[in-house]
Amino acid sequence: MSNRREAVFATQAVISIGAIWTAALPMLGAKAVLQRFRQLNAKIFLSEDGYRLDGKDVDMLTKLAEIVEGLPSLEKVLIVASKPESHSKDISKIRNSCFLDEFLKMGIEDDGSVSPMKFEQVSFSHPITICYTSGSTGVPKCIVHGSSILIAVANYVLINFDTDRDSRWFRVMPPGTAIWISNLTKHFLGQTIVLYEGSPYFLSPTSFWDILEKHRISHVSMFPRALDEMEKRNYSPSKKHDLPLVRLTTVGCATKPKTYDFLLRVLKDSVYSTSLGCTELSQLALFRELTLPAYKGQMNAATLGMPMQVFDDDGHPVIGEAGEIVISKPLPNLPLGLWNDKDGSVYREKYFSKYPGMETLFELLQFITTSLTFASAGGKL
Repeated sequence: MSNRREAVFATQAVISIGAIWTAALPMLGAKAVLQRFRQLNAKIFLSEDGYRLDGKDVDMLTKLAEIVEGLPSLEKVLIVASKPESHSKDISKIRNSCFLDEFLKMGIEDDGSVSPMKFEQVSFSHPITICYTSGSTGVPKCIVHGSSILIAVANYVLINFDTDRDSRWFRVMPPGTAIWISNLTKHFLGQTIVLYEGSPYFLSPTSFWDILEKHRISHVSMFPRALDEMEKRNYSPSKKHDLPLVRLTTVGCATKPKTYDFLLRVLKDSVYSTSLGCTELSQLALFRELTLPAYKGQMNAATLGMPMQVFDDDGHPVIGEAGEIVISKPLPNLPLGLWNDKDGSVYREKYFSKYPGMETLFELLQFITTSLTFASAGGKL
């Protein structure tokens, strides 16, 4: 799916009934999607007939037919009509398919009403979503996250980014990454998320800044490459732009010092920072804490409660030296495990075997998730 409201509603609906939501980026090819979804034996598949990218229409039906044929476990394929005329398209070759709006009519009672939603009460460690590694070393691993990731996002969003119900977030990222799930969680907190299908950065010299002004965006999260390209093209806000105080955070890769200089020129009264997160945490781990001094290209704090250290090759903590970033203690929002890894051996080998003592971290994590499940079921610790 592209970055559409139907994807937001579907995610909320799936999680609300205790089912598991997962997604793949719409720009991936059929083979890459099947590498991810074949591992899951999914029952329901949601997609769209097409989407917009860089001002062009991208057809999805041909690729969708190939994907569905490769997933024999599917019981229903729901297709979002991207345009009013989409219903004239022939989807008969896509097995068990119908348009989403036709499917939703099945939930309408004879008197025109819709039954009230019922929210399934699940344990703290109940799986709600699956994210994927990049697949650079083989088939992408399916990382299973529990409802604890909602708390993790609330931690740094509410405390470190100084947000409330008046906050408005703009992040251009379709479903298929942990970034999208974390962005969606802000809606769970009562904050506003502004969706944009495609890429708004280079449609015109001011297209990106126009969106910030029109929707009164208070928080932006984006890849620094887009800002670098804006600087090259001199795509800057004009003097006529009435921009709000923007807190802009870059994600995904290192931000160059000159990118900060560009932002200081075009958004003089705003706050900028860079950050570090990962799919395994489904949250930011290092970023800018607004109450502390900040310098170009640096992250000045870890998120609250983040037990992060740098280890040398021998597994010893070091300060002021290069090394590997390591989470040295259990966190509630660490992955529950990997899909189909029933005894946890693959999860243990991939993430807890490099440094001495990390096996203990794995066992502590298993104990915490088990204990939290017991407590949420009414037990006492």
